[in-house]
Amino acid sequence: MTSHGASESPETAAGTREVPFREAFRYWFRLGFVNFGGPAGQIAIMQRDLVDRRKWISQDRFLYALSYCMLLPGPEAQQLAIYIGWLLHGTWGGVVAGAFFVIPSIFILWGLSAVYAAYGSLPAVAGIFTGLKPAVVALVIVALMRISGRALRPRGLIAVAAAAFVGIYLLRIPFPVIVLGAGLLGFVAGRLWPRSFQQAHAGAESSDRDPASDQSRARIEEARGSWRRAVRILLVGLLMWAAPFFLLVLWRGWSSLHALQYRFFTQAAFVTFGGAYAVLAYVMQAVVQSYHWITHAQAIDGMGLAETTPGPLIMVLQFVGFMSAWNQPEGMSPLAAGTLGAVVTTYVTFLPCFFYIFLGAPYIEGLRGNRSLTSALSGITAAVVGVILNLALVFGLAVLFPGGWGHAPDGFALSLCAAAFVALYFFKLDPIWVVLAGGAIGLLTALLK
Repeated sequence: MTSHGASESPETAAGTREVPFREAFRYWFRLGFVNFGGPAGQIAIMQRDLVDRRKWISQDRFLYALSYCMLLPGPEAQQLAIYIGWLLHGTWGGVVAGAFFVIPSIFILWGLSAVYAAYGSLPAVAGIFTGLKPAVVALVIVALMRISGRALRPRGLIAVAAAAFVGIYLLRIPFPVIVLGAGLLGFVAGRLWPRSFQQAHAGAESSDRDPASDQSRARIEEARGSWRRAVRILLVGLLMWAAPFFLLVLWRGWSSLHALQYRFFTQAAFVTFGGAYAVLAYVMQAVVQSYHWITHAQAIDGMGLAETTPGPLIMVLQFVGFMSAWNQPEGMSPLAAGTLGAVVTTYVTFLPCFFYIFLGAPYIEGLRGNRSLTSALSGITAAVVGVILNLALVFGLAVLFPGGWGHAPDGFALSLCAAAFVALYFFKLDPIWVVLAGGAIGLLTALLK
């Protein structure tokens, strides 16, 4: 779907089309319902929609923002949406982008969790997602091809991307180590071969005539020079965390499960670097083995639900919060306790993401002209390509080879993935409709069995 009312939108002083808040609101609202495929799929959708189709943000700025978000704890794709929303329309733009990135999945996963807790597995729903997932795999492949063409410049960065892929996929090196190593390599390479990096990024900043650049220029300058703004954001963030916790403790008690969930998932939101998979490994070990809130089987089922619903993979934490409280209602009905557990978990998981961006983005944007930082971030961006390739491979193998590597592929998934790739790459169809068409085919196939 192309931009609505593109010819009628006002223009900035630089001559680029200004993106009205209403148009952006519609996009972020829709994105929350179709952002399947975890971080790789979600980054792919935003790459296709915001860089390639709508041209709201340049490729260089998109990759620059993505590199910063990959350094932060929490879900990098949602943080990227907040970042772009903030560039376009300030604080409210970031709030809308980040909130609607997860709001639809909150309600969808809440409903699926309630049905799962009451009745067990959901074979009918599984049929829909059997068709969705191959289409998402194709979308990730197309986006990876586009991103790598721009991110791996100078071409020596291909080696960094390959090393990052080998490190995370084969050697299981922790993600923060890979990112820091890539940044260091980029910094050193920029010092040793400055001309190559200058040529690779020549004109990147001056050619930023996209709406995200023009609509954010004055805001960035104002935010960088205001320490009061930073203090205000910190105080608001602290209040938004402390006030609900105070009320929860008054209602349920300090030692209640819900209060413990509030504290534990707050800690998880700040210490789990490396994206959704790092968070999941940390949390699942704690809730299954240490706290015994849920069983290992429930944890696996929760992962399956999160993998096949829109929203970040970290939404599985909402399922964990729901099932933990459902299993231990502490005087409430199981549904009410589970719902409160889901709300508590989701709130403290995503709240910090907004403040990471609102605090850091103005300063990161202000350093775009710094050659040393640009070189370091070029190395990190190359590593991001390797990490996305890892996510795509893990996701793709799970979808196309459900029996494991070495077994025969799923013919239906492979055919649907190939058809989706042709539709996206050669016919350049809107990815939203391609993904939804895959879900419809999957549902039809399930009904005909």
